[in-house]
Order: sequence, then structure tokens, then C-alpha cells
Amino acid sequence: MDQAAGRIPVAAAPVGRPSRARRTGGALLLSPAVILLLVWSLVPLAMTLWYSVRRYNLVDPTQVGFAGLGNYWYLLTDPDFLTALLNTAILVGGVLVITVGLGTLLAVLFDQSFPGRGIARVLVISPFFVMPTVSALLWKNLMLHPIYGVYSAMMRAVGLTPVDWLSRYPLATLVMIVSWEWLPFAILILLTAIQSLDAEQKEAARMDGAGPLAQFRYIILPHLSRAITVVIMIETIFLLAVFAEISVTTAGGPGVASTNLAFLIYSRALLQFDVGGASAGGVVAIVIANIVAAFLLRAVARNLEA
Repeated sequence: MDQAAGRIPVAAAPVGRPSRARRTGGALLLSPAVILLLVWSLVPLAMTLWYSVRRYNLVDPTQVGFAGLGNYWYLLTDPDFLTALLNTAILVGGVLVITVGLGTLLAVLFDQSFPGRGIARVLVISPFFVMPTVSALLWKNLMLHPIYGVYSAMMRAVGLTPVDWLSRYPLATLVMIVSWEWLPFAILILLTAIQSLDAEQKEAARMDGAGPLAQFRYIILPHLSRAITVVIMIETIFLLAVFAEISVTTAGGPGVASTNLAFLIYSRALLQFDVGGASAGGVVAIVIANIVAAFLLRAVARNLEA
């Protein structure tokens, strides 16, 4: 019998599939990073959950023991919580309207060719690289100061009475400051998206008689829909945790007129020393942020699929 015919076939190893030893080695190499990430994220979360059901006040050692849902009930029935929640929604919504609306218009403008366009692009993007604390101090002491501010000098120059913006319109002023910080980010993302638009498509629309407004409505805006969704998602996640601007300019006042959820948690923990109540507020903030993030991620996924 032919040796080749009687040879027992040997199953070939599947191509492209790593062996068990390689998979085990890869898991061992990744395990330190995974463990560090879990410790970094789960330990603070577990401690927050633990303290949220405990009576714990830094200046009153007699407040000890299990509180159950008492901290949550006190927080949710506190009028300051509803005010902070409303202020957070107004702050996030106002900044999104300004940055997305004005950012879209400026992105279309900076996509056009004009003298000094490169310098203008650098200048309009530069505020994004200023630290939030520094920008808040800049607006508070240089721009909006009722006596020495630039806006006060401009109002006196035309015969108007200067306005103490941070006292009379604290939340609107914060919306303006935070919008100034995040507008360059929106412009950068939207300008990049506009530059990816096919020039031949715009040229064909122009040859068909479409004016600038028609091109903006039927070509540019549909093309920017995905980029606008991404800008809204990223900005919303960060705007829910705005703190430095409030702490530097208004300290949440007058009263709680400019207090958002993040500053309310800070005031409970480090101004009133109520660790249990602040931890309950942190858990509520985490739940709200995850709900908003899940909704935004689903909206982005639907937009990308379309």
C-alpha cells in the first residue's frame, strides 16, 4: 500500500486564531491595567454609596450610624436641590444653544477664503486652551467688574450706567462665560466636518442656482448633523460638572441663584461638612449623568447608522 495513501491526516491549526497560551499571556499582561482601572473607579464609587446611607458629619461626631435612605430623602425634598437641578439644565441648555448655533455660523464663515484667515482661526480657537479658573478670573475682574471692567467702561462711554452682571444676572453671566470657553471646541469640530464636504457638491448646487442660504440649509446642515450630535454629547457630559467658573465668580449666589448640582454637592461636603448628604448628592448626580449619557449615545448611534 502506498505510504502516502496510508498516511494519517493531521488536522491543521486554525489560521488567525491565537492559541490558549497566547490568550492567557495577553490576559496576564492586561491584568495590572484592568485591576488598576477597577480600583481607581470602583473604590470611590463604593465609598460614596457607603457614606450615602450613613450619618457622617465632619464637625459633629455624634452623628453616626445607619441612615438608610434618609440622606436621599433630605436631598430630594430640599428646595435647593430642585433649584440646583433647574440651574444645571439652564446652564447646559444655554451653553449648547450658543456654542452649537454660533459655532455652526462661525465654522461656515471660517471655511471661506479671506485675508488673515489663518490668524483668525488661531485666535478663535485659543480660548479653549485657557484654564476654567483663569478664564473665570479674567471675566470677573477684567471684563465684568462694575467699576474697572471693560464692559463698564464701554457703557460709561455711551452714557449708560454700568451693570454688576454677576450680582444681577448671575446665571446668564455664567452661561456667557462657559459658552466663551466651549465655543472654540464646537468651531473646531464643525469646521473640520465642513472641510470634509465635497466641493463638487457645493459647486453643482451653485450652478443649479442655489444661493448661500439654500446651500446652508440643504447641503451644509445635513452634512453637519453627525458632527453637531457629537459636539452636543461631549459638551453635555462636561457641562454637567461645571464647578470652577461658579466657585470663582459667584460662589453659587446670590443665595442659590447660580448653584448647579456639582456646586451643591461641594457646599454640602466642604461648607456644611455633611459627608452623608454630599455622598447622596453624588450618587444622584451619577445616576442623572448616566441617564443623559445613555440617551446621547443612543442618539449618536442612530445618527451614525442613518
